[in-house]
Amino acid sequence: MGKRILVVDDEEDILAVVSARLDTMGFEVLTAADGQQALDVVRRESPDLILLDLMLPKLDGYKVCRMLKFDKTFEHIPIVVFSATASNSDKKLAAEAGADAYLEKPIDMKAFSETVKKFLN
Repeated sequence: MGKRILVVDDEEDILAVVSARLDTMGFEVLTAADGQQALDVVRRESPDLILLDLMLPKLDGYKVCRMLKFDKTFEHIPIVVFSATASNSDKKLAAEAGADAYLEKPIDMKAFSETVKKFLN
């Protein structure tokens, strides 16, 4: 069984594209469409990697990241933020929340694949 990756995004088309790419790379893909759902999936499934959008309904990605990174049970799970907001302040806030990496949307699939492999190999 392959490594499990949780993809969190409120845009269905992005979930579909990213999930398809991860599937072809041999990973099991879990999805969530909002911050609260993401926390529920992590607590239930304990994925090997989380790909997290910042602009989410219910709980934003910063809060989700912070909550997981300050929880001893889940702090080891790498979190890669991927967001259309790519200002230096957004990147800094994501890092302060505990994000392990930051990818910009639209997603460069080569950089995306390399980042995923870096955290799972």
